[in-house]
Amino acid sequence: MSFDEDDDTVDVPPTNDVAATRAYDSLNVSTDAFWDMDLPEREPIFAELHARRPVSWQPPIETAVSPDPDDPGYWAVVRHADIVEISQHSDVFVSRYGVMFDMLPPVFLEMAMSFLAMDNPQHHKIRRLVSSVFTPRQVRRIEGDIASRAQRIVAAAVAKSRAGEAVDFVTDIARHLPTEMFGDMFGFPEELRAQVVHAADETQAWADPVLLAGRDPAEVQIEAALRIHDMTQELIDERRANPREDLLSALVSAEVDGQKLSDFEIGSTMVLFSVAANDTTRHTSSLAAKALNDFPDQREWLWADFDSRINLAVEEFLRWGSVVQNFRRTCVSPYELGGQQILPGDKVVMMYASGNRDEAVFTDPTTFDLSRSPNPHMAFGGGGIHYCLGSQLAKVMLRSLFREIYAQAPNFRTADPELVRTNFIRGVLSMPFDAGASA
Repeated sequence: MSFDEDDDTVDVPPTNDVAATRAYDSLNVSTDAFWDMDLPEREPIFAELHARRPVSWQPPIETAVSPDPDDPGYWAVVRHADIVEISQHSDVFVSRYGVMFDMLPPVFLEMAMSFLAMDNPQHHKIRRLVSSVFTPRQVRRIEGDIASRAQRIVAAAVAKSRAGEAVDFVTDIARHLPTEMFGDMFGFPEELRAQVVHAADETQAWADPVLLAGRDPAEVQIEAALRIHDMTQELIDERRANPREDLLSALVSAEVDGQKLSDFEIGSTMVLFSVAANDTTRHTSSLAAKALNDFPDQREWLWADFDSRINLAVEEFLRWGSVVQNFRRTCVSPYELGGQQILPGDKVVMMYASGNRDEAVFTDPTTFDLSRSPNPHMAFGGGGIHYCLGSQLAKVMLRSLFREIYAQAPNFRTADPELVRTNFIRGVLSMPFDAGASA
């Protein structure tokens, strides 16, 4: 499959003459050094911005997929309430020009972002078609399968650890459950699943030198998305001839108001889901395991009454992890936010990780508190039309995974993780795991 990058119909974002004249904030959150720090190290900077400059003008991100010498910068929005306000005004703050810091090539937006980088009415059409097959009923239907797979995955890792072999929490536990469930739900054959996950990882690898290994970031992203499109196209053709009881068949046949998804739209949706389905659960569960290791009082609290406390705990896992750190919108109408005048053409970046540490919303936000309630975290966005469709599935997988860790390895230990170094995903590449003695 190939794509024409010279599309004359590409919608060009508005511009203004003011952006290039603004002074940048003294606290620079665009540097590689800032994003190389883990979230706890960035929290004091976010706290100062919360208190003094909740909407600050920032220089262009230092490591960009598509560097633009004319990029004037962006507004960094750090307060929970302001992020919610942006999310609720999708007519003013639009997604169609991209959702990352810099302006990614239009071809990548089309082939990898699906309805994430769309606005209504196109967004509404695609989301309705996808949500018609990605429902709570579908999640309930597979909940038993999720539980049995979690039991098997954790059992294998625990046995390996207690036999004296090295175990990595990410590769031996956290990665397996979302990979298997994604493959099962969408009907990807076993021989393709590892390839899909690898390609999905590479679509997010632009700022991490380890993952890039010297390659051009834009080329890596586009080639990875192409591989997923190609694999999906083969399966689409097969499903049309022989439909199955899986979500890919449902996407192929889904129809709303007489409209179906095109093959290209299905491929783009699969790229988006392959990233979302794997990243949130894999990285959240890894960061949660590390937190349970580091805060034994919280582990004891959860273990003392697991069944009645796990739902609260999962919400705190999601807030604490803050895996998706930010998303961007582009302003198309003048708007005042946080005392600043936002103009058409201005990029506005919602710092979800910062919103999850907002003192005005969360008591002791830098404390890992599994009993926290209410917990209006932003792990799945700030609400509005782009709220994550897979939120319930992610929570079911997290509950199932930690239920098995509680049952099989209550005394587990982890070592320090190796983190993914990007300005978008707060992720874990590897983390040694010791199952400990059985209860």
